[in-house]
Amino acid sequence: MRHIHTATHSDIETTQNKSIFQRKATRAIALRGEMILMLYTERYHDYSLPGGGLDEGEDLISGMIRELQEETGAKNIQDVREFGIYEEYRPWYKPDFDIQHMVSYCFTCTVDEELGDTDFEHYELSNGMKPVWINIHDAIEHNEETITSSEKKGMSIERETYLLHLIKKEVLVNS
Repeated sequence: MRHIHTATHSDIETTQNKSIFQRKATRAIALRGEMILMLYTERYHDYSLPGGGLDEGEDLISGMIRELQEETGAKNIQDVREFGIYEEYRPWYKPDFDIQHMVSYCFTCTVDEELGDTDFEHYELSNGMKPVWINIHDAIEHNEETITSSEKKGMSIERETYLLHLIKKEVLVNS
């Protein structure tokens, strides 16, 4: 799978002599014209792609499908294709490691417009997460506004906004 981008959080000056925890995750890109399936998170006031961490021994596509179904209730997931890998180095706030190396494997796919029931984890519910179909341009504009003016923003908004711009550039022009 192609490498899209590597981002390093501004709080990280170096990875030299640091203990690094790697987390592998998947992200799903489901489009219907200019509408994209996203997760709106009230706590962070942002839109993000459905996805999350892989379970032990889980392959990438199975993990992406599982996360997409759990977080959005997506049905009839088909035409799964590799999009690319987005890497991040972030501060790790637990005593066992200094840095988290997040590797997000991104896939495009098609899903039915109608969504089923979600199966959110407790923290996702408490963060006010909900699946929505939104115009990709509106999602980008919203996230950019959150980046510049909100103290609520989470660490993933830069990744999500970068990916949305790339999706707009590479996928929308070819659909």
